[in-house]
Amino acid sequence: MKQYLNLCEHILETGTTKGDRTGTGTYSVFGYQMRFDLAQGFPLLTTKRMAFRLIVSELLWFLKGDTNIRTLIQERNGIWDEWAFERYVKSDAYTGPDMTNFGHRVLEDEQFAEVYKAELATFKERVLADEDFAATYGDLGPVYGKQWRAWDTDHGVIDQLAQVIESIKTNPNSRRHIVTAWNPAEVDDMALPPCHLLFQFYVSDGKLSCQLYQRSADVFLGVPFNIASYALLIHLIAHECGLEVGEFVHTLGDAHIYQNHLTQVQEQLSREPKNLPTLKINYAGRSIFELNVEDITVEDYDPHPKITAPIAV
Repeated sequence: MKQYLNLCEHILETGTTKGDRTGTGTYSVFGYQMRFDLAQGFPLLTTKRMAFRLIVSELLWFLKGDTNIRTLIQERNGIWDEWAFERYVKSDAYTGPDMTNFGHRVLEDEQFAEVYKAELATFKERVLADEDFAATYGDLGPVYGKQWRAWDTDHGVIDQLAQVIESIKTNPNSRRHIVTAWNPAEVDDMALPPCHLLFQFYVSDGKLSCQLYQRSADVFLGVPFNIASYALLIHLIAHECGLEVGEFVHTLGDAHIYQNHLTQVQEQLSREPKNLPTLKINYAGRSIFELNVEDITVEDYDPHPKITAPIAV
């Protein structure tokens, strides 16, 4: 994963100091590309331990067209919790302690952090226990899964993913194997507008490659997750279409390191990358849309210890 470490070094050496929506502050570059040959191993970062199960459960959530965190909570995946909770605390239904600007207050005030943790836990418990509450406050709006699988138009609903799979099978040389999550008509209804917003497949010599355009890239927390997620997607779509895997090409717009992630990035850069793991998928004759989290694992994954960092909400 030298490609990823080179990106980190490039931002530290050439990045511009910029403000951002969260108020945290970043070091940023605009326009960067990495390439990963998937035949060389599965690109799961080894300079820190990655929670592969979370990557799998989120991608399967996308593939099923789901947009409600209830499914993720059931899979012990909390990566979207803050976004749903933020929508809830801004609603008229919330009557608990003041959660204004909780992202920064959690970092700055230990006492508030404990209150926030308790409120978030209560929210998640209620999402799990109350279907009506979950339907209203566990839903993130028309985020990735909705756009991939059920894009609304005046002429009906478009299943972009099903269409692109059929297109790869029937017209592999097409230059239109594209899925986009950026729907201008619905962006304002999303808990978070899509960061990884458009991807295109390419077929050559019996191999499937994919290029992703990511408008906004949190390099320490998000990008390693995105790399593994789209590498997994390529494996799944390739299998569905009877192809081998080729390359993952990752093109970044605003690639940034948050100012409160600098220590963590430096720790990663001090570590030597290890051998990449091997991806194992138990298809058992099923479509990729029928797979469960337990069907997808990695073998021989021996990373350096995990490195924690706060998420900017």
